[in-house]
Amino acid sequence: MKKRILALILTLIMLLSLCIFPGAEAPAREDVTILFTHDLHSHLLPSANESGEGEYGGYARLMTLIKQQKELDPDAILVDGGDFSMGSLFQTAYATSAIELRMMGAMGYDATTFGNHEYDYLQEGLKSMLNVAADCGDPVPSILCANYWPPKEGADGYDKTMWDALNNYGVKDYMILERGGVHFVIFGIFGFDSDACAPNSGMILEDPVTIAREVVDTAVKDCKDRYGAEPIVICLSHSGTVDGKGEDYELAKAVDGIDVIISGHTHTLVEEPIQVNDTLIVSAWEYGRYLGVLKLTQDGSLKSYELIPVNERVPEDPAISALVEGYKADVETNYLSKYGYTFDRVLLNNNIKFDTVDEVYATQHESTLGNVFSDAYKAAVETATGKKVDVALTAAGVVRGTLPVGDVTVSDVFNAASLGVGTEGELIAIYLTGKDLKNAIELDASVQPLMTSAQLFMSGVEYSFNRYRMIFNKVDYAMLRNDDGTLSKIEDDKLYHVVAGMYMGQMLGSAEETSMGILTITPRDEQGTPIAVSDLVNYVVKDENGTPVKEWYAIANYLDAMGGEMDERYAQPDGRKDVYASLNPIKLLRNANVFTYIVLAVIFVLIAVILLIVRSIVRKHKKKKQVMTA
Repeated sequence: MKKRILALILTLIMLLSLCIFPGAEAPAREDVTILFTHDLHSHLLPSANESGEGEYGGYARLMTLIKQQKELDPDAILVDGGDFSMGSLFQTAYATSAIELRMMGAMGYDATTFGNHEYDYLQEGLKSMLNVAADCGDPVPSILCANYWPPKEGADGYDKTMWDALNNYGVKDYMILERGGVHFVIFGIFGFDSDACAPNSGMILEDPVTIAREVVDTAVKDCKDRYGAEPIVICLSHSGTVDGKGEDYELAKAVDGIDVIISGHTHTLVEEPIQVNDTLIVSAWEYGRYLGVLKLTQDGSLKSYELIPVNERVPEDPAISALVEGYKADVETNYLSKYGYTFDRVLLNNNIKFDTVDEVYATQHESTLGNVFSDAYKAAVETATGKKVDVALTAAGVVRGTLPVGDVTVSDVFNAASLGVGTEGELIAIYLTGKDLKNAIELDASVQPLMTSAQLFMSGVEYSFNRYRMIFNKVDYAMLRNDDGTLSKIEDDKLYHVVAGMYMGQMLGSAEETSMGILTITPRDEQGTPIAVSDLVNYVVKDENGTPVKEWYAIANYLDAMGGEMDERYAQPDGRKDVYASLNPIKLLRNANVFTYIVLAVIFVLIAVILLIVRSIVRKHKKKKQVMTA
């Protein structure tokens, strides 16, 4: 009896202690963990390092690291900064299977945002992807985007079905998330450059700074009113950070109350958080090369920061690996089978070290990788149509990967040429006048220093330019290079048959704006009639079966026809683009255009005016001196 009474007394004491000290059972968390990625670009599988040694990425390995971090902190949140699609063969099931979002859901992502490449399949593709993801029954992450929406009802371009898809998925400005007693406000922002890179999105960009201020104020108040909690505010931004500055830097400077910006779009590696006022900007490069781990104190201050490499030393998570293999089979059955290829089909062995993507961008030069692409486009269209192609071109901005040393597979080729608008990079055939073709060559010479993605690589021409010459008149020599190696003059009024990817074709129209009206490039049909950019889809090249010719397919067939070994002529440049720097007056003025002479005339006039002013001042000074000595 005494034991029972004693046990009852102890129980009452314990219950009283809980009533008197309600917080004693759960000590306050000391820190919070934010796991993050961005610019994953459909890279579900590991990729070989461009150095030829080791691998990076792969969702199954990324999942292993995520699990390890969640074992350390079960309340860690996992977010992504956009561009989760477009970059590998898995993107071909974007509209039909929503592979990327379903994989992110399986990996436990809490939220992501839209990047510009989510709009590459146009609004029809985006609508389909959102509806498939919403209706599949699998877990999917929240999508947050506060300043990039379709036109509203009553406005030009309003599309009810687009709004229905966004609402069906549940896309919203922000979300409030609670983990382990800590509340987070998470919202998405779309940047100016991202908008420029999505010219066919059909969306309306609202000022990122203005909208971010409004969302932070509204969401923080919402969190306080509903939960009585001061939240940690996270911005998933697809705007970018370049050399420690950029759009996200300006966003952090202009908007108070953001604790963390996950900075996507520019594929930047931020090795230490960038502190701007009370905001931390972080970025983890691209393609799942790293898992970002940011630990904060509860007041939002930095506690630690780590970028964990995702490489071959990390074991694969079996469940995610099985999902990836299932989706791989899906792509082979529903897409690659139409082209007679499989995911891992080896096209040839390559013993040539081609440019990495960074090297393609780094300097103005003739890239043998670009040569392979443009030569492949020329060959593919001539085979498909039976018509001679004068010039084929591609741009640095559409080169997404290199051709590895060793076995080159279909997947490798697709990864290298995965960029497309509405499709997987279909080839278009148009005509340019000789004058416009020369302007395209000048665009390569003059605009690349201002926009590295604008560097061009061409088949069918050879040219040279002097980096020290006047902008928009850097090219001093340009000729057609015929198949037999002979050269022909480019005639201004003649029409030339030109092939490019759809994405590149749509960018040609921006030449006039980029060059402030000095360079114009007008796509035309065979009769010389100008083609509107919106009508370029009508000039997609199709084979004898009516199947559109894809960029990746053109390259794959070109390599496949080499007989198992990479053609040795691509081991070094063949002289189709000569870039040099010379202050020799003859070379500075050789084949100068009107623009150069106008600028020189203005300079000479300015010099003459300055000399006249100096002469006048000297004369006045002499007269004044003579008067004083008289």
